[in-house]
Order: sequence, then C-alpha cells, then structure tokens
Amino acid sequence: MQAQILAPAAVLVAWTLVMLFWMAGTRLPAIKKASGGGLGQAKPGGRGQDLEGVVPDRVNWKAHNHTHLHEQPTIFYAAVLIIALMGADAMDVALAWIYVALRIVHSIWQATVNKVSVRFLIFLASTIVMVALAIRALMLTLFADPTSFA
Repeated sequence: MQAQILAPAAVLVAWTLVMLFWMAGTRLPAIKKASGGGLGQAKPGGRGQDLEGVVPDRVNWKAHNHTHLHEQPTIFYAAVLIIALMGADAMDVALAWIYVALRIVHSIWQATVNKVSVRFLIFLASTIVMVALAIRALMLTLFADPTSFA
C-alpha cells in the first residue's frame, strides 16, 4: 500500500505544476498588456500581490490558487508520508485520492468561476478529509507497537 498512498501525493505535486503554468500563461500576457513592457517594466523587488488591481481579477485567480496549493496541502504531504511509513490501508489510499480530487476541483473552480460560497464548501470538504488523514497518522504513530519495528 505504500506506493498506492504516495500516488495521490505525486498527482497533487503534478497538479500544482499545472496551476503554475496556467498562472504564468495567463498572467504574463496580462502583465505585458497592463505595463506596456512586461516584466522588464516591473519595479525592483516586485511581488505577485503587487498585481492586484493591475491585471484583471480573473487572471489573478490562478495565482491565488497556486498559493493555496502551497498551504494546506503541505500537511497532506506530511500525513501521507507518515501513513506510508507506518503502513497504509485501503481506506487511507481512498481518503488521499478524495483529498486530491477535491483540491483539483477547488483549483478549477477558483481559477474559472470563483464563486466563494461554492469554493468554501469544496475547501471544507477537503479539510474534513485532511482531518481524517491527520487522525489516521496520529493513530498509526501514537499507538504503534515499538516491538514490531525491531
């Protein structure tokens, strides 16, 4: 089960890169249009958040989601690694896939429609799954039989 529990994490890593390229593919042309010269016209030390109100909101939504993929999913990666090391079962794998599917749906929703009430429900659902994975990681470690590792 170790490889099976790691597969959803690998997919989420790949999805994060998809969002990075989607963000760049929409943001860079918008920056060029807004500034008349692209990144060469950016102020020294400028950051992505400096583009709020400069490029269209719909363009920034992809960047917002890319940032989100570097927040809660970081604890997903830790939980998955803990579960993989301790011994995943079929339920752990299913929960990991559900979490990843919800995060991908959340990304697509935020990057395209971005109605916050719906986005929040998708986030809440993924958080509930994350809590279940965290509890499972806790149970596997706190109640592990130390003699089984000898």
